Amino acid sequence: MTEPKEVAQAVMKAYEEEDTYNFPKDGVVAALREVVFQLQYYNCLEGEDFLLDARAILDVCEELEKL
Repeated sequence: MTEPKEVAQAVMKAYEEEDTYNFPKDGVVAALREVVFQLQYYNCLEGEDFLLDARAILDVCEELEKL
């Protein structure tokens, strides 16, 4: 898995690249998509394809607060 600091930087970059002045929700959507892209992992169990780890998301939140 990628380091939380690196993921936080990628999420912030995705957010900042969107036109948030006229469309503030686009930045949030871009940030959430980047979180999923960066943190998803394949699950070998039947019935699930990809998962996200809540702890990893919280770690990224802590790093985002530092930026």
